[in-house]
Amino acid sequence: MTSKPVWFITGCSTGFGRELARHTLELGYPTVVTARNPAHVEELAKDHKNNALVLKLDVTKAEEIASAVKAAHEHFGRIDVLVNNAGIGYFGSLEESDMDEVRKMFDINVWGLANMTRAVLPVMRKQRSGTIVNISSQGGLIANVAVSFYAATKFSVEALSESLSKEVAPLGIKVLIVEPSGFRTDWAGRSANEVPETMEDYRTTAGARLDMLRKVSGNQPGDPVRAAKAIVQAVEAENPPLRLLLGKEALENARKKIGELARDFDAWAEVTVGADAPKGE
Repeated sequence: MTSKPVWFITGCSTGFGRELARHTLELGYPTVVTARNPAHVEELAKDHKNNALVLKLDVTKAEEIASAVKAAHEHFGRIDVLVNNAGIGYFGSLEESDMDEVRKMFDINVWGLANMTRAVLPVMRKQRSGTIVNISSQGGLIANVAVSFYAATKFSVEALSESLSKEVAPLGIKVLIVEPSGFRTDWAGRSANEVPETMEDYRTTAGARLDMLRKVSGNQPGDPVRAAKAIVQAVEAENPPLRLLLGKEALENARKKIGELARDFDAWAEVTVGADAPKGE
């Protein structure tokens, strides 16, 4: 049992999950460090035996979710922050995408996140406190070429999270949606699919973007170490945001999207309002 906030983080093998687990442990916070292969995260826990609980967890397996949440609650007595970080990318034009691989991505990015949240919510409801941190993406706000299905998973995360935030606010539970731009994680590397040669009709759109994503992988401006600190700062803020953009590119693209929406809404405002029946009819 502990009085310090207990963090439960999924997908700690690489990227945000790994750096976030490292940071919370360095802060002295009890942390549940999970991965499909626990051997990949043992190094994170070796100097934090009293605070680290390493568990096997594949978020697509209901029995592993239930077992991990039960073990975490029994070990630490509470769960204060759930970080739904486990996720993979998928690249390719919509027409050329492998639908079996797309479904696999939805199982991890959407259903895995939803089922993890459902498993932890009873603990947080009983506590009348807690924070759900859902790792989305700038792709949850802006859908670009070559990542249509990936963006669809992140748009889903945004919708689930926004609705959830309104459902659980009266219960003392908060929701934080994290929207990174390009970071030096494994998103465009091992965690993503191999892309076959793009058909000629998509070479200048999806193909060109795929070439760019592969080229910059590992050299993006975003730093996962700084991102981990920013996430903890937001969780611990007196008035945390619903959405936390991470990276200059994310901020610029989000502002651009707001402008594009406003232009379309304003240009078609008369037609939009005209779709309502006149008053009295």
